[in-house]
This record gives sequence, C-alpha cells and structure tokens, in this order.
Amino acid sequence: MREDTRVCADVVKGVGSFSGSCGLIDVVAATAWEWDETLYAGSASHYSVGRMPYPPGLAEAVAEALGLDGTGRLLDVGCGPGSVTLLLAPLFEAAVGVDADQGMIDEAQRRAGEVGVTNVGWRHLRAEALPAGLGTFRVATFAQSFHWMDRLLVARLVRDMLAPGGAWVHVSANTHQGVIGDDPLPYPRPPWQQIDDLVAGYLGPVRRAGQGWLPAGTPGGQEEIMRQAGFSGPFRITVEQGMVVVERGVDEIASAVFSLSSSAPHLFADRLPAFEADLRRLLSEAARDGRFAERRRGIDVAIWHP
Repeated sequence: MREDTRVCADVVKGVGSFSGSCGLIDVVAATAWEWDETLYAGSASHYSVGRMPYPPGLAEAVAEALGLDGTGRLLDVGCGPGSVTLLLAPLFEAAVGVDADQGMIDEAQRRAGEVGVTNVGWRHLRAEALPAGLGTFRVATFAQSFHWMDRLLVARLVRDMLAPGGAWVHVSANTHQGVIGDDPLPYPRPPWQQIDDLVAGYLGPVRRAGQGWLPAGTPGGQEEIMRQAGFSGPFRITVEQGMVVVERGVDEIASAVFSLSSSAPHLFADRLPAFEADLRRLLSEAARDGRFAERRRGIDVAIWHP
C-alpha cells in the first residue's frame, strides 16, 4: 500500500489525524454506511444546551394546517430528546416518542419532567421495528431524523399506522447553527468554518457517522420515496425566523458541536479532552465577552397524506 493511501486509511479508521490533502475516495467508497447504535453516542445531554429550540410558531402552523383539536395521538419517530414531541404533545390526547438511542430517550424523559408534559410515552426502538404494538395515530412526525432510516420500509410501516385522515409531518430544520451572513449583530457570529476545520483536523476530511462515513452527506430523494410508499402531497409550510436574533455562549456552541453525529463525543475517543480544549480556546478567542449572536433559520414543514 502506498504511504499516502495508508495514512488516509488510518484516518478513515479513526487512528490518524488529518493535515493537508489525500485521496480518500477509493478508501471510503468501499465503506458503505450502515446505521449503528453509536451514531449519537454521548450527544443527548448536549441537545438541551446546544440546539436552539423549535419556536411555538411551528406548533401553531401544524395545528392550523391539520385542524388539530386536542384529540388523537401523535407518533414522533426519531424523537431524539423530545424537542418536537414536547412542543406538539399538548395538541393531542396522547403522544409516543420513539428513538434508537437510549440516551436520547433518557434525556427526553428528563425534559418532559422539567416542563410538566405528562401525556407522552417514550420507547427505545428503531423505526424499522415499528409498529411494535403501538396502535394507530392521527399524526406521525419526523424531525431531522428520516434520513438515518431505511426510508422506504419506514414510510410503508408508518403509513399503515396512520388513522383515516391522518398525516405524516416532516420537519426540516437546522437548529445547531444560525443563518450565515455578514450583517451586523450584537455579538460576533460563531466561527463555524474554523470549527469545521478543527473537527476535520481531528477526524479527517470525510464526514463521520457512527462507525461509518458519509462522503456525500445524507441521502436525498425523499419525495420519490414518499410517493413510492403510497403518500400524496406534499403541502408545504415555512415558519420564518430570519429576523429573530439569539445570543449564545461558548458552552452553547460547544454543545452544538457535540450534538452532531459528525462530531459526536465518542468519535474523538481518547482525544476528546484535547479536542474540547482546542474547541473552547477557538470559541473564547472568537467571542466577545463570551457571547455570540446568530439569526435563526427558517423551518420547512412538508405534510403528506396516505
């Protein structure tokens, strides 16, 4: 094996660091990504700190579009720490949140207790294992989660779990990072490009995901899959937030980084303390008085009907 290929292979295996450029395409192309339970290992506790919450306007828009009246049941698939589940649960008689990561379920239960939401049941469960005896639902939601699943299989399974007149609600959002721009804000924007470079310096230039890699990012083509599964639509809603400016501290941005599958804590192994020290040094130098500011991104909602 050529020396540069061996070094690149070491980076892909997670035992080498990256500096400069190397040909990783052949090495990574032979590594097909498959879901594994380490995808978000260690990230759950960082969500509450590092991810910006979904706005009340999201619940209001979904309720208006679907005529929700406090009846029926909600199924939130890939619920994570309950960010959407807890926001929408008051619109239903009952809700169920399922996630493949036990840490996410534990965090969701903790957050539900904090905010006093009592009508949600939580299940540690892969979406591919549905229906799992959960019954039928008025609405199923997927928020930043569908791309991690066997999408056609899950779409067909969930379609059969929807009650007559039910709906599938897909929420597309980016809650760890605000709008990129150069308009003046009260504090500097977080140095996201430098953060990405720092992560690449530790983990290599190819996006990590659990024990695998996603050189081309997460898959697209969702509309084709939904129609193939027998859904019609979509009806689209956008919840605009571009005028909303939020202030965020160093701890919040650090947690935002660790909340991502591509920089989840487990990926750094025994180099985690060194990475976190470098990350916090970068953030402290870029902040003013320990603070950053960002404009919140809009949220896109696609509603499908079986």
